[in-house]
Amino acid sequence: MMPVAPLMIEHRLIERMIRVIGAELTRMEQKGEVNPGFVDVAVDFIRTYTDSCHHGKEEEILFRDLKLKPLADELKRILGELFEEHRKGREVVAELVRAKDEYIRGENEAISRIIACMRYLVEFYPKHIEKEDRRFFVPCMAYFTKEEKDAMLKEEMDFDRNFVHVRYKAVVESVEGASSERKS
Repeated sequence: MMPVAPLMIEHRLIERMIRVIGAELTRMEQKGEVNPGFVDVAVDFIRTYTDSCHHGKEEEILFRDLKLKPLADELKRILGELFEEHRKGREVVAELVRAKDEYIRGENEAISRIIACMRYLVEFYPKHIEKEDRRFFVPCMAYFTKEEKDAMLKEEMDFDRNFVHVRYKAVVESVEGASSERKS
């Protein structure tokens, strides 16, 4: 089994969520109103599943190991693009959260920024996933031995197994810090 197979399976779930975000975007544009709860669910999915878990495995395992290989210039270029696309996605999601918070405070002009952020995500992710699936992941596997692929796959499985524990330890530490600040 190739270590990218689980990553490609994860892409299918991300695509499903992006379709739901697209449908909600259409509804928002037609009605001129935002469902803040939906935005929260979408942001949580993108930050937790797409970015922390999925992109985490890409960046911390696959991309890390690829940097040690003598990649063809085209693959080096794509690798750089993928890192930049991940960074830009994080930036857009942060802007979406800011705009949603402004909308909740009654700033209706924030609707246009929410729509712009959601449109970016709906247009960005299918292209990003296509690039990884068709132009990057498969050609990159030729650079790895079977043993290296097996080691990466094990590391990806360990990453998944530990992910929820690391995530929620950080959540508890965050609220503990906020709680101690309020006591001061």
